[in-house]
Amino acid sequence: DVLPKLKRGVIIVNTARGGLIDTKALLSGLQSGIIAGCGLDVYENEQQYFFQDWSAKNIEDSDLTSLLGNNKVVLTAHQAFFTKEAVDKIVGTTIDNLRAWKEGKRGVDHPNTCIQASATR
Repeated sequence: DVLPKLKRGVIIVNTARGGLIDTKALLSGLQSGIIAGCGLDVYENEQQYFFQDWSAKNIEDSDLTSLLGNNKVVLTAHQAFFTKEAVDKIVGTTIDNLRAWKEGKRGVDHPNTCIQASATR
């Protein structure tokens, strides 16, 4: 619906959320020339791929491989969190988690648990 409304030669940049862009429409726009290029720091199905080493595996997501193989696309693994403040917080949380683990805190007793106490009963 949006492609015909775009000015020919538009450049798309998305660093917010992968789901904001319909990847198939993006690929169609790149193919037709309506979209001249794009820069993406996010991808709608990134979770499976962006935070793991896929160098020795086949990527089975055809849309992702089309993006990666397109010279009009710059695609980076989601780096928006990568500020000094964010990294400091990540390091601090990691150290706190290790201390808690060393103290024997596990599962619902761990301060950074994702397990709800009610789920264990």
